[in-house]
Amino acid sequence: MAKVEIKLPKMGESVDEATLTAWLKNVGDTIKLDDGIAEVATDKVDTEVPSEIEGILVEQLFKVGDILKVDQAFAIVEVEGTDSSEEINVPELKEIIQEEVKVNSSSINHNVDGLTKSSDHFYSPLVKNIAAKENISMLELDSIKGTGADNRLTKNDLLDYIKNRSNVSQQVVPVVPVVEKQEIKKVESTPISLSSGDEIIEMTRMGKLISQHMTHSVHTSAHVQSFIEADVTNMVKWREKVKSKFEKAEGEKLTFTPILLQAVAKTLRDYPMMNISVDGDTIIKKKTINLGMATSLDDGNLIVPVIKNADQLNMVGMAKAVNNLANRARKNQLKPDDIQGGTFTVTNIGSFGSIFGTPIINQPQVGILALGAIRKTPAVIETADGDFIGIRHKMYLSISYDHRVVNGALGGMFVKRVAEYLEQFDINQDI
Repeated sequence: MAKVEIKLPKMGESVDEATLTAWLKNVGDTIKLDDGIAEVATDKVDTEVPSEIEGILVEQLFKVGDILKVDQAFAIVEVEGTDSSEEINVPELKEIIQEEVKVNSSSINHNVDGLTKSSDHFYSPLVKNIAAKENISMLELDSIKGTGADNRLTKNDLLDYIKNRSNVSQQVVPVVPVVEKQEIKKVESTPISLSSGDEIIEMTRMGKLISQHMTHSVHTSAHVQSFIEADVTNMVKWREKVKSKFEKAEGEKLTFTPILLQAVAKTLRDYPMMNISVDGDTIIKKKTINLGMATSLDDGNLIVPVIKNADQLNMVGMAKAVNNLANRARKNQLKPDDIQGGTFTVTNIGSFGSIFGTPIINQPQVGILALGAIRKTPAVIETADGDFIGIRHKMYLSISYDHRVVNGALGGMFVKRVAEYLEQFDINQDI
């Protein structure tokens, strides 16, 4: 018999801790592959932590309400098939990388370095550990079909792949320098005088984390904004014409959001240098277009689920993806993979009546687009017979972009292209 440490896996971008909210297994319980061991909550999502092994839960290292760090052991499971004196431990990925780095060499093992890059898939520490030891890059790992819950890659999937990959050439990802993040200096707050009757309200844990994330983004990116007004009359008329038919045929409501997101996805395909991330002095150009969709929750907080491969979705597919993610976000049913891998974010500030705004970039992305409220306004309409005044539906588009890597020309052309797609909307197109 041997004891295995179960560690908290990575829960999403910029998330380094979670709160233990419930134990799903008690000491002495039998655990099967992919069984949920515990429930944890972060500022972005509540989820179960699945097991990558089978055995008996022999120790719970934390109590409900405790804070767990990513890669920190929180449970011990006893497994069969090994010597009782041997303790199986899944080492932290940081230790694996350190073993591969030569002190006086600038080269880093390609495959291990590949594991440090973000992926659209969730992998447990055990799977990452095996992949690193077998020199499997993240690119190659992403190509392996998983049989676990939600098609997740399990330990057995990876071991079967390794056994049968002798004739498969290994893929190598480019080396990207690992740059340590600079610690943000804490600025002392200005003393505030209290008056009689003032109420002191403690920030929630989620509020504190959001505050830190936003402050980090402002310190990291050189924020610049551009604004443009778009005439969306044809888009509004088309939706009004087809929304009842769409709901009867698809069982889904057709809001403005999927129509607007389609235009953004098409524009990102036109301007791929807006679909990038920055790692030190290196630019990472993303292959896929994954749109983050800022979604408001009942408690006033926001969460950003991600629509994967958004540029490949037709109107029906986009509407279903938007409605599915929004509904699950408000029911607190999102999974870690639902909030990972975003390459560009869109926020619909118009739903609160705002005309335009200056949103903060969602790191490590370089751009975020705010959609203002659609309003009826008087406008000059140009025709062959002359100009006249008419009522048009218009909205403002506001983009914040990282001026370290995106100049004003690119940022301006990008938001202008989004506006052009909306203004040239085909009112006679099919659903």
